[in-house]
Amino acid sequence: MSCRHFRLDMLRSRGFDLYCPPMRRSIAFLMLAILCASGCVQRHITITSEPEGALVYLNNNEIGRTPITTDFTYYGNFDVQLRKEGYETLKTHKWVVAPIWQWVPLDLLVEPLPLTDERTASFHLEPASDAPADGPTMLTRAAEMRGRLESSRITRSVTTQPATQPTHAPRPTTAQ
Repeated sequence: MSCRHFRLDMLRSRGFDLYCPPMRRSIAFLMLAILCASGCVQRHITITSEPEGALVYLNNNEIGRTPITTDFTYYGNFDVQLRKEGYETLKTHKWVVAPIWQWVPLDLLVEPLPLTDERTASFHLEPASDAPADGPTMLTRAAEMRGRLESSRITRSVTTQPATQPTHAPRPTTAQ
């Protein structure tokens, strides 16, 4: 008798029957629980730039310098901003579309599996202009900005009146 058969015979002699329906359901449930707990889809996006070393902001959160790999949870539109000394700041969007195995209802079946979704986004930064700013153009832009600020309800002049009025007259002080 082989070792495997001996163990099964020993279990059966103690009242365990691996082939009875309740035991099968228990084993199937245990295997399903182990499968669901064992993995999840990992999503990574790698951002590179030319030149390297640009500071990266993803959805207005600083994540580091290029090349950098970071995790993400949701697919969709990401606001990307790259900054580097001597180069023009790049503000753009990057669409990350979910693969077909992440579409409803397939995602419910695939989510427990240990899968990885790797994405890459590459950007090119333009050198900053060394030309001096045009004086009349800058003055025109400044006047436009001042007009917008003065007409905004948020930046109107502050009143000098106190926010609250005293509820009673101040007590006269007596000199002693």
